[in-house]
Amino acid sequence: MKQILHSKIIGEGKPICILHGFLGMSDNWKTLGSQYANEGMQVHLIDQRNHGKSFHADTFNYDILAEDLKNYLEHHGIEQTILIGHSMGGKTVMQFACSYPNMTRKIIVADIAPKFYPPHHQTIIDGLNIVSTEGLTSRKEVDANLAKHIPEIGIRQFLLKNLYWEEKGKLGFRFNLKVLKNKMEEIGENISNSDSYNGPTLFLRGDKSEYVMPNDSPVIKSHFPNAVIETIDNAGHWLHAENPKQFFSKSVLFINQ
Repeated sequence: MKQILHSKIIGEGKPICILHGFLGMSDNWKTLGSQYANEGMQVHLIDQRNHGKSFHADTFNYDILAEDLKNYLEHHGIEQTILIGHSMGGKTVMQFACSYPNMTRKIIVADIAPKFYPPHHQTIIDGLNIVSTEGLTSRKEVDANLAKHIPEIGIRQFLLKNLYWEEKGKLGFRFNLKVLKNKMEEIGENISNSDSYNGPTLFLRGDKSEYVMPNDSPVIKSHFPNAVIETIDNAGHWLHAENPKQFFSKSVLFINQ
């Protein structure tokens, strides 16, 4: 029996699915999701496998993540959808569009390019691994322990959204750290060289981010010949959180074209 991804569905109208990045969850997109819903869309905020409230599994690569999304759409009776994906979620969206173009209306890829990224989350993974939540009785205590390994408060706040009570007196993280730390190479992987999607595509990059650079344009166009690449001002990799107003306006304009 196929396992179906967990989601929160907001609003009514044309379907749009939003996929979070590495170590994220659907809740990261709650505010923007509500705004899209107010524009007459049925918004699906999806937890990818090994993240949020979705199932945990040992297998983890972009072909599998794209298949998870296909199973999700079929389960909900959605024949075709608009897709937004950030970072790792952007790679899933790219792979899905290439593998299942008939199920894809348009895609928006947030601050990631179709290329290989060397593993670069090791410090965060190591910090999470060292910090045992067992015996820690509050978010404040977990944060204080994480701060010894991850000094950036914004990153810690992002990670702490995953904190929950596994049982009385025992805190844990929702993401499957055991699998994800062993799949770092997969997270940086590219879609296949032969993959392409000819539908409407928007790449949004943060002007302070180094994930998508001007010289990435040829490789983007080789996979997505109809891609438009635009920049979000005053934003790094978390561009949708750092400049949500501009992210929303540019994405809605593209969706409604």
